[in-house]
Amino acid sequence: MTVHVGNRGRLLDGPTQVGPPPTSGRDGDTTQPARRPSSDATAAFPAGRPGRPQGNPPWPPNGPRPPQRPGAQRPGPQNSGPAGQPSQQLPPGQPGQQGQQRPGAWPPPPSSQAERTQVIKVGAVTREPKPVLPVPPGPPQQPPQDQRTEPEQVEPRKPRIGLLVAMALVVAVVLGAAAAIQFVPGLRDKLGIKAAEPEVTIAPPPGPVQFTPTLKGPGADIAAPTAAGVRAALAGPASDPVLGTLTGTVVDPASGEVLFSQNAETTLVPASTTKLLTSAAALLALPHAAQLSTKVVAGDQPGTVIIVGGGDPTLSSFPAGKNTVFPGAAHLDDLVAQVQAKGPVTTVLLDLDRYSGESIAKGWIPADVAGGYIAPMVPAMLDGGRSDPTKAVSPRSANPARTLAEEFAKRIGATVPTKATAQAKADAKVLGEVRSAPVVELVDNTLQRSDNVLAEALAREVAKSTGQEASFAGGSAATIKTLKDNGFDTSTVTLDDGSGLSTLNQVSAALLADVLKVAGGPDGADPRTAKLRPLLGALPVAGGSGTLAGRYQGPAAAPGKGWVRAKTGTLSSVNSLAGIVLDTDGRLLVFALMSNGSVPGAAQPALDAVAAALRQCGCR
Repeated sequence: MTVHVGNRGRLLDGPTQVGPPPTSGRDGDTTQPARRPSSDATAAFPAGRPGRPQGNPPWPPNGPRPPQRPGAQRPGPQNSGPAGQPSQQLPPGQPGQQGQQRPGAWPPPPSSQAERTQVIKVGAVTREPKPVLPVPPGPPQQPPQDQRTEPEQVEPRKPRIGLLVAMALVVAVVLGAAAAIQFVPGLRDKLGIKAAEPEVTIAPPPGPVQFTPTLKGPGADIAAPTAAGVRAALAGPASDPVLGTLTGTVVDPASGEVLFSQNAETTLVPASTTKLLTSAAALLALPHAAQLSTKVVAGDQPGTVIIVGGGDPTLSSFPAGKNTVFPGAAHLDDLVAQVQAKGPVTTVLLDLDRYSGESIAKGWIPADVAGGYIAPMVPAMLDGGRSDPTKAVSPRSANPARTLAEEFAKRIGATVPTKATAQAKADAKVLGEVRSAPVVELVDNTLQRSDNVLAEALAREVAKSTGQEASFAGGSAATIKTLKDNGFDTSTVTLDDGSGLSTLNQVSAALLADVLKVAGGPDGADPRTAKLRPLLGALPVAGGSGTLAGRYQGPAAAPGKGWVRAKTGTLSSVNSLAGIVLDTDGRLLVFALMSNGSVPGAAQPALDAVAAALRQCGCR
């Protein structure tokens, strides 16, 4: 059985036709006989280009026509009948009209619409094909330009979240593996992966530095020297004949044990080691943060001002930013600026009532003023009375108070009368005031540079604090009393000044060592220690600072360089040295050595050698 298939492969409605198709039609078009279907269901396709119907398409003659390629023909429209009835082809020029043909008749196609048949195996076609709906009348559709089968448009798939997550995980795993191979030591070798470039060998970090400090802090837990060991170490140096009459002692401040004593209770002229007693009294009697002032008050007459001396000899003549021998000193320029801001000044006077008595102590050599070692003691002066404020030893003014008044008047545009002293009223208006460095810093400067004027000023302040007059006698008495009140044996002491310039002073090595022993004692063991501890930091360093900067150069003394800290004392026939030293075991030792009847040039190196011998031994 065969089935006729219309153009474009559509089944024609109507009963199934069995046998060969008709050989001629209404318009005389002929069709080629269909091939006999073979048993394997092969189909005969029309000659020429498959799917290309011949003839002109049935468009209305006056209607719009779609563009056509040359030779392209379209079949006429068909009107399908009811289900089970053959489909009828509309004649040209009559779209939408159904022809009057009897049912079952085979409608021969027009000559322009002849189509060939395709033989299909009957079993592949249903007996009841789906009816083709009639084409509604209206404007003809644009025919396709090409009859080739167009590919079916596939709707794009929605993204799959799960797939994206899986891919991200894979990428993360790959990157993690790559990082592990790159940075985990040894993993590349274990996996057998060789680097494209030679690997850089990174040396392991060096081990910790083994530090063995040379300097060791003093402590009671270090092995203590013995008296026999110290005597053996000092037997040679202390017997040097250039030392003249030598007294001295060595004490262990941790235990208080006396390790060496040679006439230690005998009093001799101490020279500048007297400053140890004056400084100790100042630290015990005065607040460490106390300051000495210089102020200017209004006088009785308009334009008259009075400089009131407050005991500060360190007032600097230099401008701010430039230091004298007194670090941290107040500046005269500051005082002048304060007074200028209050009004014009025509006359400058001085109030020096803070001090009493003589300005030069008994036992002083008057030539020492011109020589630059001392100045007359007054409560108001510039730069300690020095002509060169940058040098410790510099010629001093014979009247340092007037020198101050004249310099102040010069800077403010006033004058100083011949009789320039006056007493300021207690309620006088203060026009300006400047203050010195704290007392603890003044003590440091006193001992480092062995400043005589500053030592005398401190002695007078101790006298003021104890209710005594601020004079040489009052300062000396106040120093001894303060030391005695704090438990020191002063029964054999004689003081005539606070600087040690006086040859009338008499002090024992035992007292000097006792003061230093308390200053160097263990923390908390003695309530006096906290107040006196600044003494140790103020002592000059052997070969390094202060009055010991140029010493400890010879072979016998050099081992003590940097290890000895001591206060010097020198007069024409007096040489003394008192301080502290760390022995080779790191044990702190206190010593005091006093030589009278000796020449400084020879005695000073000999004293240095004694202290250096203490440094070199463990003394056990």
